[in-house]
Amino acid sequence: MWKNIILLINKRKMKAKLTYKNTKFELELENCRGLKKGFGLMFKSKENAKALLFDFKNEKKREITSLFVFFDFIAIWLDENNKIIEYKVIKPFRFSISPSRPFKRLIEVPINSKYSKIIKILVDHRNI
Repeated sequence: MWKNIILLINKRKMKAKLTYKNTKFELELENCRGLKKGFGLMFKSKENAKALLFDFKNEKKREITSLFVFFDFIAIWLDENNKIIEYKVIKPFRFSISPSRPFKRLIEVPINSKYSKIIKILVDHRNI
């Protein structure tokens, strides 16, 4: 179903190339470091929010929250080899969300018009 994700990193922009059911797409990501890592999509407006990459030092099971995120988003959890472990549509105002297994990286994709291609691939619109 999923093939490995390829993260292309340069000093200014990060991109992820994904393949899902023979459909390829590319995502430009904003790398979350420092305080940004603690806030993610919190307090952002839906249409201006960017896809985010969280890169952790080691693989372990962590929880995320959507308490102050005012729109739905897709969380994509990756292992240390950038293989997708799991993805979910996350609703606003959830206290604790975690995947079934430990992870090293997390990509948060806001469900907005900018990311309509990936949303159509990953999610049935009737479930949003």
